Amino acid sequence: MKKSFKLLAGLTGLIVLVVALVLWTIGVIRLPSQAVSAASAPAAPPPVSVSVAPALEQSVTEWDEFSGRVQAIDRVEVRPQVSGLIEAVHFQDGQLVKKGDPLFTIDPRPFQAELARAEAALAGAKAQLVLAQANLDRNKQLIAIHAIAQSDLDQTNAALLQADANVKAAQAAVQTAHLNLDYTAIASPVDGRVSRAEITVGNLVGTGPTAPVLTTVVSVSPVYVEFEIDEQTYLKYAANGASGNSGIDRIPVSMGLASEEGYPHAGRLKAIDNRLDTTSGTIRVRALFENATGELTPGLYAKVRSGGSAAKPAILVDDRAVGTDQDKKYVMVIDADNKATYRTVTLGPVVNGLRIIRSGLQRDERIVVNGLQRVRPNEVVAPVEVAMNRNPGMPAKSELASASSAK
Repeated sequence: MKKSFKLLAGLTGLIVLVVALVLWTIGVIRLPSQAVSAASAPAAPPPVSVSVAPALEQSVTEWDEFSGRVQAIDRVEVRPQVSGLIEAVHFQDGQLVKKGDPLFTIDPRPFQAELARAEAALAGAKAQLVLAQANLDRNKQLIAIHAIAQSDLDQTNAALLQADANVKAAQAAVQTAHLNLDYTAIASPVDGRVSRAEITVGNLVGTGPTAPVLTTVVSVSPVYVEFEIDEQTYLKYAANGASGNSGIDRIPVSMGLASEEGYPHAGRLKAIDNRLDTTSGTIRVRALFENATGELTPGLYAKVRSGGSAAKPAILVDDRAVGTDQDKKYVMVIDADNKATYRTVTLGPVVNGLRIIRSGLQRDERIVVNGLQRVRPNEVVAPVEVAMNRNPGMPAKSELASASSAK
């Protein structure tokens, strides 16, 4: 009886051990160390949330955009041409003046006196010329009757020539005195806007290379806007018939100031420089703009747009959707499975705030427009649809409508 009981107990223990082994194998029962390991394993991170938008295809006119400066056509530094004391200033700082308007007066009295002296010297020289002519006429009569020697006649003839030379010298002195007197009245050399008076009444000014600048006058209308274009743009213009300064009137150009939206001022190209700067790889261009209101002040920064062609279809994206990878530009394309794909693209200019993609992207392909730096290639993301022509992160109209109806 005892042997039977022991056998039965052994069989029961064996059955229990087998059942426990099977349950452990299928994962129902875990050892304490396994349970701790499973509990401590980190959960997979959720997909990164990014804003995506479909690439747009629109018909656009491509423009080339540059930065430039407004320049006056005429800029004159007014300097004294005679030495003297500044007697009067005839303008207000910043005043508009016409060519010939008086600006400064230098004390004219010394020059008036010099003119009077030169005129008196001229009168004396003319009197000597008359006397020399009379002596020559008299000696000619005397030489005919052999009353004087030939040398006497030669001397009177030389005296006449000397007297004539003295008259011409005196006339030149009078002209110089007149010029110097005229220079005491300093007038504006061009139409334009005058600067401030650098030298005021009572100061003594001189002439020569170190002569001080009294003021400056710059022309107001029209004005130049000077900017530089790159070599490829120049070659494109040349291919369209604008080689050198021939045919540049075919290229439209407009500009806007830093405080203005867009390019409200229309102008025309005036000249393209005759050489390319090999250091910067650019060539200087000058455009002409009317400035009837005078707001285009020389030196102002100007946004310039030129070279628009006929409208044609183009792929457009937000500029913030484009990343830089060394010398390459790329976007992250999100496929139907919400997986990010690295895509190299070729960029064009910015048109109406969106960047033209010349190659590498198709219409309606979804790309990351906000959160680009958080995305890795082949990574699954949580996309939030936004509109390409609005700020990244703002929900599209469809989302706003759904949210409104949900309320």
